[in-house]
Amino acid sequence: MRNKDQVIIHGILTGDEKILTRFYKDNIHYIQGYIIRNSGNYEDVEDVFQDALVILYQKLRSGFLELNVSIRTYFYGICKNIWRNRLRKKQKLILEDSHNHFQKEIYNPIFTDIENQDREHLYRKHFQKLSTINKKVLSLFFEGKSMREISKIIGYSEGYTRRKKFEAKNRLLKMIENDPM
Repeated sequence: MRNKDQVIIHGILTGDEKILTRFYKDNIHYIQGYIIRNSGNYEDVEDVFQDALVILYQKLRSGFLELNVSIRTYFYGICKNIWRNRLRKKQKLILEDSHNHFQKEIYNPIFTDIENQDREHLYRKHFQKLSTINKKVLSLFFEGKSMREISKIIGYSEGYTRRKKFEAKNRLLKMIENDPM
């Protein structure tokens, strides 16, 4: 692994603002190009970038990640996978109206309902443990508000709001992952 990659990894793990900002500036154009070419918009780019950074952080923190490519290449792969999954889900939502999907669901509705209820309960349980500002930021985000709208509502800069969303999602994910359920 190159020394530059080691510095970036250390910066991500320690939350070094300078390194994270540099990493963002160095990589956002590649991610943006991919997402825009594949039915996305600029807001999608920001969301995918943040989500990929959370995943990268978690993988690095676990200590089990063995990189055989540059950190930049690995990160780009994470972003592509996230975007592909989102596109698949959007198409899946459209397909859910079809007759075939309905018939498949008839055989398994009870298990699906139980699983969804368990997930929702787990999410709500840990969501309530978040700070007031984190709950507000995530609630507005889940309502479909843009970062610009959220920042106006809570009265912080757009950059700070993005960081709060990142921190809140990361905290919520950690709590859910550490829950024995």
